[in-house]
Amino acid sequence: MKPEPRTLPPSPNWYCARCSDAAPGGIFGFAARTSVFLVRVGPGAGASPGAPPFRVVGELVGHTERVSGFTFSHHPGQYNLCATSSDDGTVKIWDVETKAVVTEHALHQHTISALHWSPTVKDLIVSGDEKGVVFCYWLNRSDSQHLFTEPRAIFCLTCSPHHENLVAIGYKDGIVIIIDISKKGEVVHRLRGHDDEIHSIAWCPLSGEDCLSINQEENSEEPDIPNGKLIAETPITKGCYLATGSKDQTIRIWSCSRGRGVMVLKLPFLKRRSGGVDPTVKERLWLTLHWPKNQPTQLVSSCFGGELLLWDLTQSWRRKYTLFSTSAEGHNHSRIVFNLCPLKTEDGKQLLLSTSMDRDVKCWDMATLECCWTLPSLGGFAYSLAFSPVDVGSLAIGVGDGMIRVWNTLSIKNNYDVKNFWQGVKSKVTALCWHPNKEGCLAFGTDDGKVGLYDTCSNKPPQISSTYHKKTVYRLAWGPPVPPMSLGGEGDRPSLTLYSCGGEGIVLQHNPWKLSGEAFDINKLMRDTNSIRYKLPVHTEISWKGDGKVMALGNEDGSIEIFQVPNLKLLCTIQQHHKLVNAIVWHHEHGSRPELSCLLASGSNNAVIYVHNLKAVLESNPESPITITEPYRTLSGHTAKVTSLAWSPHHDGRLVSACYDGTAQVWDALREEPLFNFRGHRGRLLCVAWSPVDPECIYSGADDFCVYRWLTSMQDHSRPPQGKKCIELEKKRLSQFKPKLKKKKKPTLRLPIKQDSSIGNEDESVRENLAPVENGLSDQDGEEEAQEPELPPSPVVCGEPVSCTAVSLGLEKSKVTVTSKVASLKKEPPKEKPEALLKKRKARSMLPLSTSLDHRSKEELHRDCLVLATATHARELHEDVSADLEERFHLGLFTDRAALYRMMETEGKGHLESGHPELFHQLMLWKGDLKGVLQAAAERGELTDSLVAVAPVAGYSVWLWAVEAFAKQLCFQDQYVKAASYLLSIHRVYEAVELLRSNHLYREAIAVAKARLRPEDPVLKDLYLSWGSILERDGHYAIAAKCYLGATSAYDAAKVLARKGDAASLRTAAELAAIAGESELAASLALRCAQELLLLKNWVGAQEALGLHESLQGQRLVFCLLELLCRHLEEKQPPEVRGPSSIYHQWATGSEGTLVQRVTGVWRSAFSVDTPEQCRAALQKLQDVKYPSATSNTPFRQLLLHVCHDLTLAMLSQQAASWEEAVPALLQAVVRSYTSGNFTLMQEIYSAFLPGGCDHLRDKLGDLSPTMAAFKSLEAFFIYGQLYEVWWSLCGPGSESSIWVWSAESTVSDKQSKPGDSASAEDMEQPLGPGLRLSAESERLLSACKELFSERHASLQTSQRTVAEVQETLAEMIRQHQKSQLCKATANGPNRDEPSQQAERAPSQPPSPTEERNAPVSLPELTRRLTEANERIAEFPESVKAWPFPDVLECCLVLLHIGSQCPGAVNPEMQQQAQKLLQKYGHTRAYRRHCQIRHT
Repeated sequence: MKPEPRTLPPSPNWYCARCSDAAPGGIFGFAARTSVFLVRVGPGAGASPGAPPFRVVGELVGHTERVSGFTFSHHPGQYNLCATSSDDGTVKIWDVETKAVVTEHALHQHTISALHWSPTVKDLIVSGDEKGVVFCYWLNRSDSQHLFTEPRAIFCLTCSPHHENLVAIGYKDGIVIIIDISKKGEVVHRLRGHDDEIHSIAWCPLSGEDCLSINQEENSEEPDIPNGKLIAETPITKGCYLATGSKDQTIRIWSCSRGRGVMVLKLPFLKRRSGGVDPTVKERLWLTLHWPKNQPTQLVSSCFGGELLLWDLTQSWRRKYTLFSTSAEGHNHSRIVFNLCPLKTEDGKQLLLSTSMDRDVKCWDMATLECCWTLPSLGGFAYSLAFSPVDVGSLAIGVGDGMIRVWNTLSIKNNYDVKNFWQGVKSKVTALCWHPNKEGCLAFGTDDGKVGLYDTCSNKPPQISSTYHKKTVYRLAWGPPVPPMSLGGEGDRPSLTLYSCGGEGIVLQHNPWKLSGEAFDINKLMRDTNSIRYKLPVHTEISWKGDGKVMALGNEDGSIEIFQVPNLKLLCTIQQHHKLVNAIVWHHEHGSRPELSCLLASGSNNAVIYVHNLKAVLESNPESPITITEPYRTLSGHTAKVTSLAWSPHHDGRLVSACYDGTAQVWDALREEPLFNFRGHRGRLLCVAWSPVDPECIYSGADDFCVYRWLTSMQDHSRPPQGKKCIELEKKRLSQFKPKLKKKKKPTLRLPIKQDSSIGNEDESVRENLAPVENGLSDQDGEEEAQEPELPPSPVVCGEPVSCTAVSLGLEKSKVTVTSKVASLKKEPPKEKPEALLKKRKARSMLPLSTSLDHRSKEELHRDCLVLATATHARELHEDVSADLEERFHLGLFTDRAALYRMMETEGKGHLESGHPELFHQLMLWKGDLKGVLQAAAERGELTDSLVAVAPVAGYSVWLWAVEAFAKQLCFQDQYVKAASYLLSIHRVYEAVELLRSNHLYREAIAVAKARLRPEDPVLKDLYLSWGSILERDGHYAIAAKCYLGATSAYDAAKVLARKGDAASLRTAAELAAIAGESELAASLALRCAQELLLLKNWVGAQEALGLHESLQGQRLVFCLLELLCRHLEEKQPPEVRGPSSIYHQWATGSEGTLVQRVTGVWRSAFSVDTPEQCRAALQKLQDVKYPSATSNTPFRQLLLHVCHDLTLAMLSQQAASWEEAVPALLQAVVRSYTSGNFTLMQEIYSAFLPGGCDHLRDKLGDLSPTMAAFKSLEAFFIYGQLYEVWWSLCGPGSESSIWVWSAESTVSDKQSKPGDSASAEDMEQPLGPGLRLSAESERLLSACKELFSERHASLQTSQRTVAEVQETLAEMIRQHQKSQLCKATANGPNRDEPSQQAERAPSQPPSPTEERNAPVSLPELTRRLTEANERIAEFPESVKAWPFPDVLECCLVLLHIGSQCPGAVNPEMQQQAQKLLQKYGHTRAYRRHCQIRHT
């Protein structure tokens, strides 16, 4: 069994009473999110000498939600069994050896909060839930028992180690009970004393109560009669102590014989490094206990700040404790401890393992109370990985829990030497980048837009840039300064500045010397330098070339732009990806092939990786930017977005990619070949990094909270999963932790959606659904991470961060069907109302209080008359009369105006109190106080249309103020359109437009601006661009294009239309660009459209698309030739193997004449290409297009297109009578077919374009032509193909007659044309059957084979093979040396060497011969060979090195085989020449075995 990859696991779950445990013998497990990680501890861990003896050995995967409990079986013979409980409602029993589920049950209806495997009954597992229900499950008989003793939330439970029927249960409210499960859960003892949550229960390891000298009479805190009745002494109630730890900061020791507490231990407040703790402040606390098995007089407990205490219980009057790890600084936990579990290793050591909120798992030696080792863990997504270029082996990890880890991967004494940096971070760390030269200088970026610098060599807090990004920082890069930062003197500016790319699409340049200063947006420099008049794309990725001279920017629309320092001149644009670019990496510059440093690999949201060779662009330094539409290499295989890329620093052209399909893939980019596929993660991969010291070691991080260190040679797969495998990986990813929603109490319906937790291990906010999917980090998939709560939550609350998707949530919701009672009622027709009810309702009185006072008793009314008369006729009002008038306010209707006003005021207050402000406003209008009415209504937010309508009565200024106030009120009521209309009524056009825009009502805002503002007003254009950006982000490309057109930005409109990538969109975009005069863009879009239609075999549509632009006339000729060639090849295939029908032109269906004649005829008739001048014009346009060389992995359709491009150049050159150009073009087409391994296509090219051989070309060129070397190569490949035809005709089944072989019994048949039909080497040695002989044509060909026996080419090819073999041997020696250094530190016995020996051989590298292994070559000897070979290569003329030539030794072997099969057919002189060449040049590894076979 191969070893597990080294893992940096997720953090153990928080706030669980028992979510870690250890089995005797050395297996420790802890629950982390939805799974359980297993750690082998002790001598059996296989750790390297000097390193701590532990290793993560596996994972138990099966739960779909947080694991809340984990316990091992501690019975001999079944140490391999364990049980887990989860928030998904299940309890699973596992076999840790097979990591498979043995059985499971889902008896609980509520969240399971406690679990324990009985230490006395080997098949009993007891579990409790948050509603107080306890289930006892017997594994062997699959039986269960339901117990419901107390309707309280269970926090923890522990089975007695002394009596099989006793179980102690602790509750949330502080109650502890001991029940007897054999008596249906009868309560034996109810222990009262704690007043808060019970976190832990520990039984004394010894039965009886003699181990502690406690005066029970003095320490008794409760009466001897628990539960109100006397309990007779039985064997159950006799003799045992029980310890409980509670959130109330106390540990209590209970006597089970008397059912009461006998000792109380109060946790001490210990001084920390940061100072003392105020006892009055309620600290976060989780109090867990462990009672050592061999030390019954001692008890281990946790404390406030993560300290561990060893209590001495021998003297009850003294509270004596010993602090763990007092001698070692920083070895204690820094935060509260959740679980303690003992472990006895194979060599007899007593250890204690602890899990904590500080995300560390620590191991303690109980003999010394010192920390043995620490296993760090991750509390969030692993967003970023970066190896230090200075401190080799230091790996920085950016994690979503708000901390940066720096892992010393080369540490020999500690495999997990990890430092944590959290100061000043306070958010998810999404980007990291080490300074190229300065040791310990680490730049980091966060999801809240922060950019900072950490000095990892000190304890100083980081420097934070004063300029924040508006969204997540996705990439950081160090590069040379550009203006304006580069304008200072050498001593006034740094040699390197920090560049950050944020989610809003901006790249900022930060000065590391002055982070407090302003950072500069490089968009302004790019726009000024390149005179860009269109909208700059949204940047998503940045990467500087190793020499610092060139910068690459990836964009949201899939384009990649290459800029040159110092002024960021745009050199070229790569239009290859059509979705957001997530990763760009330049090839390193220290390989054996310096030209590879111009390779640029890129990955995007569309699963395909492209590699571009920018050597020609960088060397030519074009005046105007060029557009690249063809990749150098294409790496296909992933099925989801590519998030990260990394070149191997040890190999040339080897690349590793991380992908959302859950795998990491290693590629040979030069061969387009997948090599190794890692499938260890259970989530989407976010980052990947290649080890700088080990060629086979790669680190990868994902959203499963893990970082894996894995070896390429240990992988079982070579390519990413496809089909069903991909579906299985997706199911595996979806089985991760999902968020849970709050359950609403419904008595008749139980929702399958679990209760959510807002507080736990992590509390990372879920990313907004409206956020753009950028750099592979958003994607509407959130995670909950690191914000600590002020108070610890209950243990039923989820304690681990979650990863949720909108899709999974929707599926979960869809399972629940709730039928509303209201909705289920049938609507009844309205019943006829009686006539009396149809009368109009009487209007409400305006003066209801006055009216009611006029309906009082007669005496009161008479009194009103007297008071009114007195007030009317009295010359002066007395105090008593005034008091009566104030009391009888309704009389104001009959007295003066002041009294009337008082009456109205009183009536108005009554209207307001009764909820009728409109009547109050009418009274104020009657009063004539319109301004006061408006002010009062505005203060209360009760302005209405009618009030504003009458506001002009009070004056123009009052009306303006009223309209503004009403508009504000409408905004608070979310009536933005109506508010804008009112602003328009007072001519506040700009304010109205801004109001609509700020609330995303762009359509209305544009309508208003268009109607009321000048056409040239910049606000209108800004509105169009803003709305277009939002529509583009949301995928509404057509409407976005209309916005850009409205802003007179046709270039951007065409670009955004093309983003969809389908043929219809590309054609429309091309037409739009052509109308707008963007000819270059129109041409590139039309060509892309034609290529898309080519994939659909729509030849007619492809030609129509190319016809949109005149500059694509040459491409139309290429596509015409391609169509005719495909038709020609299709006609040769049997009908049953032909693909789906294609849409051909009418002129492609004819079959008269040869292929060349048909092509020239169509060119003349359909495209009017007839004269040499027209051919020359088309030739010049096509010569500017360069395609990369082919490989064996080049797709056949792409190969055909490239070959037809070369053939078109050849035919145009012939028609223009330019034979000097025709021969190299034809040779290029042949070489493409040859290097791709498509022999059939190569032969078709010769049969169609050179049916009579190459002699006529020799006559056209002349012997002194400079292209005669190219002609000789072309002729050699022709003879090479014919030679194989002869060989296969001899080796074919039955050896039927053909043009190459004559038979007396058979007639002429078709020749064999598939390399797969060739026989084996042994069969080839057999002579021909009777009656078969070579034809005259064959004999003539064999005599022409002397052209293949070129000694110059044989020598050149041998030298080139020698260089390749020496470089391969040197690389292998370096790998072996590095591996030997690592093996010295990691090897542990012969079993450890086996993987290393397997790792030495990659699938792409054949094993060395036996004699080579026995006689290793020294480094000086290899250097000498390499130098001599390079010197020999330099001596050859360029004409020989420039043009490819068939393998001379291969031709020699084929000819000798033909001679052995058909004696006499090959001239003996030629055979001798072939053998001589083999003996002279066949010493390289590739031909040594064949030469030995020939000699034997």
